[in-house]
Amino acid sequence: MKKRWHISRRRMLKGLGAAISLPLLESMQFPASASSLGNPQKAPVRSAFFFMPNGIHPNYWTPEKQGKDFELTRLLKPLSGVKDDILVLSDLMNQNSIFEGGDGHYARTANILTCMQIKKTTGDNISSGGISLDQLIAQKTGQETLFPSLEYGLDKITTGVDINVGFTRLYGANISWKSPTQPVSKEIDPRMAFDRLFRNYIPGKKQAEDPFKKSVLDLVMADAKALKKDLGRSDQDKVEEYLESIRSVEKRIVNEEKRKDFEINISPDLKKELIRIDQDIDEYTEMYSGVDVTEKTRLMMDIITLAFWSDATRVNSFMFGNSVSNRNFSFLDGVNGNHHSISHHMNNPEKMEEYAKINLWHMEQYAYFLEKLKSIKEGDKTLLDNSMVFFTSSLRDGNRHSPIDIPVVLAGKGGGKLNTGQFIKYKEKTPLANLYLTMLNCLGIEKESFGDSTGQLDGILA
Repeated sequence: MKKRWHISRRRMLKGLGAAISLPLLESMQFPASASSLGNPQKAPVRSAFFFMPNGIHPNYWTPEKQGKDFELTRLLKPLSGVKDDILVLSDLMNQNSIFEGGDGHYARTANILTCMQIKKTTGDNISSGGISLDQLIAQKTGQETLFPSLEYGLDKITTGVDINVGFTRLYGANISWKSPTQPVSKEIDPRMAFDRLFRNYIPGKKQAEDPFKKSVLDLVMADAKALKKDLGRSDQDKVEEYLESIRSVEKRIVNEEKRKDFEINISPDLKKELIRIDQDIDEYTEMYSGVDVTEKTRLMMDIITLAFWSDATRVNSFMFGNSVSNRNFSFLDGVNGNHHSISHHMNNPEKMEEYAKINLWHMEQYAYFLEKLKSIKEGDKTLLDNSMVFFTSSLRDGNRHSPIDIPVVLAGKGGGKLNTGQFIKYKEKTPLANLYLTMLNCLGIEKESFGDSTGQLDGILA
């Protein structure tokens, strides 16, 4: 029997046209005597999949010494604050990314989470070879959350054909696949991502004022105050910290959007066209003019954190860029050019140094996300402890398009299932799918195989 103070894990803060999920509170957990299994309710395990395009500088990634005493290399240095929470794994490869006619980025990107061979095509008869790992997990856990999964990124979906290699560009813009022929589109706008999670307004209901100008926290504040009266001090503090995190993201987004206030008096039809053109211009400016996207990236990561923390979802994929992404990284000191072009460095020392600095920026953003998760307590653990956050690029070195020994980091303890804080070197060309099979089993999703797996990885389980 539940005691009066027990709160459902699915309890939400509600207001007129809005709802916010709550983080895991002590009041949501059954005491040992109340549980039919004799154990307190455990926090869920979250899974995130981060993809970086165009490979890495091959000389600055792999540690020399294996085991717990490994030293972070230049490109791994940003992870120093979470070193004990990561697994650096080498000599893994996506074997099905190598096939006749499959040169280039696209054959190595669309299947990075399926580990199956894609269909070479320039049309819409696409196939990733199978369901992606994130979507398989979402199928098994998605019924327990508001959203089965969330797919985010920085670059809009590209269309058309890359005539250099004879592939549709759709293959370079997607890593999440519900089925071999159904990619899952990603959200690239922090405002849209945030509103989808936290602004659940009643369809068709007219508001006295624009609801998007009003804080979602204001709409649920009465419910929040009523709830806090029934909580202990620890849970009160946790709710307050959680709401403040949402407020922080809201403020940063609203401040960035003030420049669009002039659109209020524009007619609806003109506004639609203005928005369409404005989006195209924004994309052009952001991609090719060297605009610093660090804040945008971190906003997206803060939103993923909120989604995990509130249990709005337990599965996320994030693409730092599409395959062949030519984002201008001149906002970084010492970089003067575009990502894809620089990745074809031809062993030129100056270009290789620029390449390393772009890699370093990506690792800094990944580290930001991990440290954010680590700062949030869940019982006697942290949100990072209760997560698995995978990072990779589909190429080892962008200059050679090599998929052999791709960069792989797996962060978080998977709810206590992973033995982190070590570097492990495997037999050359060990299937990447072996890692995925191990991750599935950590989540309690029992599978005999995934993709081209030959078994689970040794050494990473606690």
